[in-house]
Amino acid sequence: MIKPKIELLAPAGDFERLEMALHYGADAVYLAGTQFGMRASAGNFTFHELSKATKLAHANGTAVHMTCNTLPREDELAQLPEFLEQAQDAGVDAFIIADLGVMAAAKKYAPKVSRHVSTQLGVINSATANVLFEMGADRVVLARETPMEDIRKIRANTPKELEIEAFVHGAMCVSFSGRCLLSNYLTGRDANRGACAQPCRWKYHLVEEKRPGEYFEISEDKGTHIMNSRDMCMIEHIPELIDAGVTSLKIEGRMKSAYYAAAVTNAYRHAIDYALRGEALPQVWIDELNKVSHRPYCTGFYYGDPGQHFAEASYFSDAYVCAVVEGCADDGFAELTQRNRFCVGDTVEL
Repeated sequence: MIKPKIELLAPAGDFERLEMALHYGADAVYLAGTQFGMRASAGNFTFHELSKATKLAHANGTAVHMTCNTLPREDELAQLPEFLEQAQDAGVDAFIIADLGVMAAAKKYAPKVSRHVSTQLGVINSATANVLFEMGADRVVLARETPMEDIRKIRANTPKELEIEAFVHGAMCVSFSGRCLLSNYLTGRDANRGACAQPCRWKYHLVEEKRPGEYFEISEDKGTHIMNSRDMCMIEHIPELIDAGVTSLKIEGRMKSAYYAAAVTNAYRHAIDYALRGEALPQVWIDELNKVSHRPYCTGFYYGDPGQHFAEASYFSDAYVCAVVEGCADDGFAELTQRNRFCVGDTVEL
């Protein structure tokens, strides 16, 4: 039996995180340029850096997907053709697109680059997926709200040439497929243009108009953080996702640390390999994900009730990067660049 090729897609917010993803087994990485990306605060790549990144990735046998998933304003459209052409010249393998106008422009100005429909477009059924395929999409990134049983039906009712991508790990948005205006209203920062302030993570209180200054905690049912989401973790369910017909398994986190990129990519690389061999996943790889900074984990909407609300805003972490190994000295000792404080008695894992 020929096992299907399953892509592990990892975040690359900057060059350091790109190198971590490549080293730890990503089949593809996704990153952004200086425009049209949904993570304006990530390191991102100039076109000169993008060319270097694609050469490095391709030498490693890794594909490069470039986010072009903002909803551009009318005055930005004139910049789009040159942006797409330069990205194609830099060697990117795919665009991640959330706007139908951008889809048409990509097909016209960068025809050699594959077109992947972003989760921002909210694909949750085969009818939408088929329309997008007819428009020139090579892949759809399903909305996080899509249940596992629906993924099976989508796969069964779409052309086999249309690839299906789904998130397996990372932060979740409280709004449908990231379509949120809270940040716009409360801070003036546009979430659909890469500048979300994440007000859903804030702690909220009630104020009664006749008693100004008196705050009442919203502590019933879901707690004070009424819109706060847990993080997704599907590492124990990789076989089910593969069986449902998912082509690419995506890790969220372009703004997370290099340690996160390394540890999470490494864990899911092993999880996929074990799944394809039909072997049980050792507990050590599940434990590895508890070491990185994260909110409590859940399986999102894959199995019905998401249980995604979390009554705290803080992250949990069992480990952090204390140093990066740069090489080996002539005397046999490792040469390190220190990143964080560590003390005598601390446990260090190499």
